[in-house]
Amino acid sequence: MAARSSYEELARQLSAVGAVRRGLARALPAACPAGSAAVLTLLDRHGEMRISRLAELLSVDMSVTSRHVAHVAEHGWIERSPDPADKRSRILRLTPGGHAQLDELTRRTTEVFAHNLQDWSDEDVGRLNALLSRLRDSFACRGAGGCAPGSHTGECRNRLGDEAHTRTPV
Repeated sequence: MAARSSYEELARQLSAVGAVRRGLARALPAACPAGSAAVLTLLDRHGEMRISRLAELLSVDMSVTSRHVAHVAEHGWIERSPDPADKRSRILRLTPGGHAQLDELTRRTTEVFAHNLQDWSDEDVGRLNALLSRLRDSFACRGAGGCAPGSHTGECRNRLGDEAHTRTPV
């Protein structure tokens, strides 16, 4: 286990990551703020779903999710159709325009990283990706209802699925 001072420094460094997130958010088009980008990314990653599932994945209140969904629907990036299992519910899915918007978001964020990390080697970027993925896995596995400490290999990775290997604009 690392020294307490190492964890304190990690907390400071992660707090400073907000500047990176704000830089990425500035690269997004005005019509597609970070919340909208997250909706598109999750629908791309997980496929069609109900709004309740989307709210769960976003870890935000249903009212916030509804606003994000309304925004992306107004732009034609998603469609809402009746759920065959429950006509009161709607199924959300990306439209071709939504896929195109997500491609544009991915292009923009990739350019921001390429510009700002141009003096990093492929190995450095790869190590950062691996360590961030490991950090996310550790939190997912040890959070409420997650895996027991020490079991973050097979069982937890299976629970997390392919999330570590998908595009995420912001």
